[in-house]
Amino acid sequence: MYSPARSAKPNSVWHVILVISVKSPLDPVVSEVLALGPGPAVLTFEMQPTETRAALFDSDGVMLGLTRSPAPNPEGDVGEVIMAHVEDLTTRLARDFPQVTPSAVGLIAPGIVDDREGIAILSGDLRWVNVPYRALAESRLRLPSSFSHDARAEGQAEFQLGAARPFSNVVVLRLGARIAATIYLDGRLHDGGGFAGGLGHSIVNPGGSPCACGSRGCLQTVASTGGLADRYAELNPGTLATGDEVLELARRGDVAANLVLSNALDAVALVVSQISAVLAPEAIILSGGLALTGSQCFLPLRHRLNSLLSYHRRPLLLPAAFGRDGGLMGAALRARAAAAAAA
Repeated sequence: MYSPARSAKPNSVWHVILVISVKSPLDPVVSEVLALGPGPAVLTFEMQPTETRAALFDSDGVMLGLTRSPAPNPEGDVGEVIMAHVEDLTTRLARDFPQVTPSAVGLIAPGIVDDREGIAILSGDLRWVNVPYRALAESRLRLPSSFSHDARAEGQAEFQLGAARPFSNVVVLRLGARIAATIYLDGRLHDGGGFAGGLGHSIVNPGGSPCACGSRGCLQTVASTGGLADRYAELNPGTLATGDEVLELARRGDVAANLVLSNALDAVALVVSQISAVLAPEAIILSGGLALTGSQCFLPLRHRLNSLLSYHRRPLLLPAAFGRDGGLMGAALRARAAAAAAA
């Protein structure tokens, strides 16, 4: 059960931006970005293979105590190990912010996630198979809880509050360590029971590099941050560089890095053209990884996309509004929905 400590002072405070303008390098569209706003205070946790991010949102929608901690070793009963870690982080937030009493919990993670049932169906990186995290959280923390996919949570934040807000048919595409998408059709989320949006594992080159999922030539192997690093290492044996470093090298004119970047943009453009042909979205919102380079991504991507489309609707390409904290924003929205459902 959540039980705040008697005395402590906040150790960090993060305020959501109230109103900012977001403009694509090519598409003259301005979006109003909203704060989370008033509502129940909630706990949020983003669980990744190497770290867990945690934060508390107060009743004004202000993010408090954002922390990053190493992920626990997933040995033994993985669900119980993870929930013990979450419970420990909850205790720390209660100690640091005794004046805030949360009404619900929002957990997010990668993999195949059934949001409705709150179950981690499958996550190879995290070694999860059919773990009922929502039920476990409600049992351990005695609070209404939600468990969602991290990219869908970020997509919800963009759709309700950020760059995707003006559109009814829109895709939010995360290009980071993992590539995944959130799909809204006629203003409604399409999640396919947890399977929709796995664009990182769409095939862009059937004879390409092996992917962790078991296929070959997935978009993930070319355009994720890890994919950029791997492809650069193939061209420069013995040279190690992170995905971010490869993008910086490309900006400085490194020939191999520019080839890696060009191939990544080709692959992303191909997948975006296929999304356009099938779903005809009004806009595609890009976050993380390649998208953080601004015009280095958006300008050539638009050029490539135009060369691939004919009669199709050409979607606006826009940068995400919330960046790294979009997932936790979405987790907070979903936690508030869980609190409302339990009221």
